[in-house]
Amino acid sequence: MAKEIDYANLVVLAPMVRVSTLPFRLTALKYGADLVWSEELVDKRIIGCVRKYNPATNVIEYRKGKSLVFGTNSEEKGKVILQLGTADADLALEAALTVKQDVAGIDVNCGCPKKFSVQGGMGAALLSNPENLKKILINLVNNSGLPVTCKIRLLDTAEKTVELAKMIESTGVKALTVHCRTKEQRPSSKANWEALTAVVDAIRSIPVIVNGDIYTQEDIPKVKAMTNASSVMIARGAQYNPSVFRQGGLLSYEEAVDTYIKKCIDVDNVFQNTKYVLLSMCTDPHHTRSERYNRMQKAKTNLALCEIFGLESYYHEAVAAQKANLEVAQKADLEANDAKPDLEKIEQTGEKRPLKGEDEDSVSQVKKAKLDKLEESCKE
Repeated sequence: MAKEIDYANLVVLAPMVRVSTLPFRLTALKYGADLVWSEELVDKRIIGCVRKYNPATNVIEYRKGKSLVFGTNSEEKGKVILQLGTADADLALEAALTVKQDVAGIDVNCGCPKKFSVQGGMGAALLSNPENLKKILINLVNNSGLPVTCKIRLLDTAEKTVELAKMIESTGVKALTVHCRTKEQRPSSKANWEALTAVVDAIRSIPVIVNGDIYTQEDIPKVKAMTNASSVMIARGAQYNPSVFRQGGLLSYEEAVDTYIKKCIDVDNVFQNTKYVLLSMCTDPHHTRSERYNRMQKAKTNLALCEIFGLESYYHEAVAAQKANLEVAQKADLEANDAKPDLEKIEQTGEKRPLKGEDEDSVSQVKKAKLDKLEESCKE
């Protein structure tokens, strides 16, 4: 069983599509987030991934083909919760077991209203299919060996929301997050903090995490006082400025961007994702109308983004260090291969050492030819 997590009295990063990737999660942790959620990852996308350690960046990568599906490193060990998009109990468990050794917990998404999630019976679609949700949660709780949580939205009435919340509590999950909007409401609609009170009053055995319209440190005690929620999850407030987690208050946009870009370079983040997040952090007209913003829109590489913010030296130093790390790892692999006993035996018989990339069948054929030759010489 994975280490237990106490979900009470925390301030955590929300799962946000295309935002809550590794470098952004690391940025949030640096500024004081207690836990960080990944973006929603669909079960079928995770299943079949190959886990591989990248020695250049010290990142554990889950890849399917050439695509990076999920990445993590030691900086977020014990702190990263993978949010799972699923509509099937068996697939949910298979996905959870795939990443089990590298995540602190699994969170089931029951609130995402986006088409890619709902059309597969996932996300907000589970709000109207509680029996299936119950099967998924029970299977994960009983068989994954990980702490399991769930994130929902408000339903049409307080009574329906409470009924759903109590069912979720009964499955054995460790916490429940409630986004204080219905699935029909858009982000522009004000979050209904008051509606959460009934849920908190009804749920006694697990912490309730409140989510919605939390943008500053000052909002945290306000929402907790109004809802009696145990913990707070921040989404857009963190997206706009991840230093929202700092006890000392928000840092400037420039300081937050500096930290985020450096984390992107450290883990060799995909350029398109780096650019998307940087542009999404620009909410002030002062930024969106600037020449710098125009340059960001036109940038085509991580280096180009670094040059805009005066971080080209950091980029080159980081890339050089990653190259050196890779060379050290490759050298170690070669030395390990050279020391293999089977190669020593081959050399004792005078057999040529196979070149790197030579397949096992070829080596076997060479061995057989040598044995045949020895057998013939014995007959003579």
